Amino acid sequence: MAERRRPGYSVDRDILDEGAVEELAEKSEAKTPWTEKVKKSMRCSGPRLKRCLLDSVPVVSWLPRYSLRDNALGDLVSGISVGIMQLPQGMAYALLASVPPVFGLYSSFYPVLIYFIFGTSKHISIGTYAVMSVMIGGVTDRLAPDSNYMMWDNVTNTSIVDEDSRDAERVRVAAAVTLLSGLFQILLGLVQFGFVVTYLSEPLVRGYTTGAAIHVIVSQLKYTFGISPLRHSGPFSLIYTVLEVCYLLPETNIGTLVVSIVAIVGLILMKELNTYLSKKLPIPIPVELLGVVIATVISWQVNLNDKYAVEVVGLIPSGLQPPVIPTASLFGQVIGDAFALAVVGYGIAISLGRIFALKYGYKVDSNQELIALGLSNTVGGFFQCFAISCSMSRTMVQESTGGKTQVAGALSAVVILFITLWIGTLFEELPKAMLAAIIYVNLHGMMKQFLDIPVLWRSNKIDMVIWVVTFILTVLFNPDLGLAASIGFSMLTVIFRTQLPKYSLLGQVPDTDIYRPLEDYTQVKAVPGILIFRSSATLYFANAEMYQETLGRKSGIDITKILSAKKKLEAKLKRHEKSNAKKAKKDAKKNGLGMEGEPEKMEQKDIAVIKMDPEPDPSLPRAIILDLSPVNFLDTVGVKTLRSIHKDYGQIGIEVVLAGCQTGVVDNLQTGGFLNDKVTKSCLFTTVHDAVLHCQSAMTPSQEKPLYEEITATHF
Repeated sequence: MAERRRPGYSVDRDILDEGAVEELAEKSEAKTPWTEKVKKSMRCSGPRLKRCLLDSVPVVSWLPRYSLRDNALGDLVSGISVGIMQLPQGMAYALLASVPPVFGLYSSFYPVLIYFIFGTSKHISIGTYAVMSVMIGGVTDRLAPDSNYMMWDNVTNTSIVDEDSRDAERVRVAAAVTLLSGLFQILLGLVQFGFVVTYLSEPLVRGYTTGAAIHVIVSQLKYTFGISPLRHSGPFSLIYTVLEVCYLLPETNIGTLVVSIVAIVGLILMKELNTYLSKKLPIPIPVELLGVVIATVISWQVNLNDKYAVEVVGLIPSGLQPPVIPTASLFGQVIGDAFALAVVGYGIAISLGRIFALKYGYKVDSNQELIALGLSNTVGGFFQCFAISCSMSRTMVQESTGGKTQVAGALSAVVILFITLWIGTLFEELPKAMLAAIIYVNLHGMMKQFLDIPVLWRSNKIDMVIWVVTFILTVLFNPDLGLAASIGFSMLTVIFRTQLPKYSLLGQVPDTDIYRPLEDYTQVKAVPGILIFRSSATLYFANAEMYQETLGRKSGIDITKILSAKKKLEAKLKRHEKSNAKKAKKDAKKNGLGMEGEPEKMEQKDIAVIKMDPEPDPSLPRAIILDLSPVNFLDTVGVKTLRSIHKDYGQIGIEVVLAGCQTGVVDNLQTGGFLNDKVTKSCLFTTVHDAVLHCQSAMTPSQEKPLYEEITATHF
């Protein structure tokens, strides 16, 4: 292989410290007053008003330029395909939210239309989502448990649940928490808080959704086995629920179990066939819809509900519900859950939205997405919907079937409207076990996320720990508390990583101005007489003390011991000088004056010889360069630490200079009191090499002598 040719590179300039750089570049001290900034932000003009309108209502911007020839067919096919998927998924995820299935259809209609108007992602499919639904279910079951609606049945002489009253209350709870989560999202969007999603790293999101999927699976076991366990809430509720399901297994309804097994096997086989034929079919086979239709027909013909006690969906009212104002008295009880829903729903939607925006070359506005989702949930709350986000499976179908704009989502809502108005009642005999089977099969993608663990172990062990801990916390503490605990743990890992940075001594790559850690490279050599110290993290209160201690350890200088010895020496020297002065005065009085008025000559006598500790290793540095290039800010503790290092090492004759300072760090040093009349910007350098050249040029012959010299006090 031919050797790669590299262009030559040379630099010829003076050594520049920070003061020289600012003078050369003519740093501007002018700053815009905050009052002027406020006035500018409040100023309104025609172009600005137009831009604000287009940004706030994106459909006004892109719909007039919609190309029928390029996009219409793909959006039509995609919209119908996604709408067909929304039917079984909406009904299934309504079970997760513990509300009647028809409310899943409402949640697949109203929010989708609102997002069509205000959303900026062209490819994500907004609607019901398993993780959001199970979080809603936790709230509805907590505030409207079965135990609150028990009634006595005179026919069977047993207690039964008043399902109508219970479901009505659960719908009210779901609408209240949905409205509140939407308001949170709007508020966060208006204050430009879209960056909140940066705290949801990919390992955290994937570990969280996997843990939430376990909750989803456990919540559907009652429909699979035909049993009625109590749903627990709070920490460790999942464990209690699993134990109760195991206890009730002997009461399994065989008919329900058979329906579940047949449905799961059938759906898996159909999905595998769908995958196998994906390249030959123009659109995917609507597996869930076929399963729902077949299960409904069989249930109707065999009469599974009456003969085998297989639980079915039941009454599905035709038409749309009028808007209802959510119960405000519930807000106080669901405010924490609402905020968790707002963050999770936005995090999932923006993550998928950015993936497809990057793939197809357009921009997704994170703050506008918050507002769009917030408006979708807020309007949905008035129409008794439950909180929505975007579904990975539907999004993949929407993209793979040719969907190119938000029109595909609007068409899917039209499909749901048609189903709700005219054919929804045909699915009243659908077994709930079939909906549970759809949920199980759709979760296979989340279950594959367990494969992240070995991948992260090889690439980044900290991310692997975040994934595993997030999963465990979500499983143990439920999705809402689990999310808060997981974010807290993720923040702690950042703090730990800055508290335990890698400290290195740098050396010079031969014949270059490049410096690298001595321990990592064999050809890198230390600069004689100069120690170059670098930390891999920023310098602030959490690691400032460790920074100072590590500098002393790596330099081989116990600065505390040396300064203490120096102070003792100075005190001893003062005592000797005072004693010698007294003795000289005493001798003068004793000897008196000579005959001619002149003092008698006295011999020069050595009074005391004061020595420091034995001379140290001559390899100790004459100058220390602190490489601050990884530092992006300094707090007051960090500035005090640098000031202390500069002062202490300076007292024993070691020059300390700073290199690689960013503009913000220089400002922190200025405002923090590091720079003053004695310590100027002449000790700050833009590059390490500038600092090295400065230190080498400043080394005089006297500085090349040992730092610790014998000190002798004499008198005459």
